[in-house]
Amino acid sequence: MKTVSVLLVGFFAIGVWDLANGARSIHRHLSSNGLGRRPQMGWNSWNHFGCNIDDNIIRGTADAMISTGLSKVGYQYVNIDDCWAEQNRDFQGNLVAKASTFPSGMKVLADYVHSKGLKLGIYSDAGSNTCSKTMPGSLGHEDQDARTFASWGIDYLKYDNCFNGGTSPQERYPKMSEALRNAGRLIFYSMCEWGDQNPATWAPKIANSWRTTGDIEDKWESITSRADQNNQWAAYAGPGGWNDPDMLEVGNGNMNIEEYRSHFSIWALMKAPLLIGCDIRSASPQTLEILGNKEVINVNQDPLGVQGKKVSKQGDIEVWAGPLSNRRVAIILWNRSGSQAYITARWADIGLPSNALVQARDLWAHRYLPTSLRGSLTSTVASHACKMYILNPISG
Repeated sequence: MKTVSVLLVGFFAIGVWDLANGARSIHRHLSSNGLGRRPQMGWNSWNHFGCNIDDNIIRGTADAMISTGLSKVGYQYVNIDDCWAEQNRDFQGNLVAKASTFPSGMKVLADYVHSKGLKLGIYSDAGSNTCSKTMPGSLGHEDQDARTFASWGIDYLKYDNCFNGGTSPQERYPKMSEALRNAGRLIFYSMCEWGDQNPATWAPKIANSWRTTGDIEDKWESITSRADQNNQWAAYAGPGGWNDPDMLEVGNGNMNIEEYRSHFSIWALMKAPLLIGCDIRSASPQTLEILGNKEVINVNQDPLGVQGKKVSKQGDIEVWAGPLSNRRVAIILWNRSGSQAYITARWADIGLPSNALVQARDLWAHRYLPTSLRGSLTSTVASHACKMYILNPISG
């Protein structure tokens, strides 16, 4: 077993409340559609189904969003990814839903999803074709496609980056942003530029979220690397626009339960979009317990809207933390090593007075620690696991 006392430096040295104000200052230019005041929550078809999607899967997922209780804890978008359209546009140049897989079309499907109190998302690409090469992209058709999406009742657009002809993303992505604003319907704009041209530095003016990484995989190394990549852009996220390290892999079966808990916890703390990537129609109780953890979700949806980040690292032992509303702090002790470790975090290093008496809530055990803490918190953390707490100062 490793014994590690982690000193939190840099990020919290100026205090969590100064940090919150700084993040708001950087993120002052937001997309004008009024959406994304908190990170989006929902489901996306790609991670589990790829191109093997159809009307029945989308309807069944909407049904499961209700029956599992996921909608009650905040999940609202049911998002169709690539491969939903015919390979060619119609004679008027419009995108057409694939007759063999979506025979009723997208308007009827959107009506069904809306009847459940949910929202329907769709996918296109800022290039000549989508990444699957099975359907046209929207490059050069931005206004037409945005109007089509609005006429169908679409609520969300994921906009990818394939077959772009080498044109700058700073030229291509604003065109769709403007087209969506002029389409006559509020549509959440999710840019999927893969982080190639540092979109966090320019996308807040045009989009509600922007990918900061390449595609995620259901592997531990993929989770940790995307967390690290997303971490560097924390100051650019805030209400109206969010850094996106890609969709959740929880429940897809290639990691263990502790790894999935770590994945979900870090995404929540980073104020990342919480977009489920498994088949929720057949999700296990353990998967639903992770995805439905309302206490962790509340950290993600906290109205202060400041992205938490990595505050210290010693080898594979890390502490991540971020400020919450009402002067609270969310903290994750993350053990990325191959063996159990003790991890300690100290108040002075996370912007709390060193003599502050703190009540600590364990968000996975769903209980308060039995005694109030002063000065520091120490916990044993299993390999690839994490402990997540909310610290609430009660004096000092």
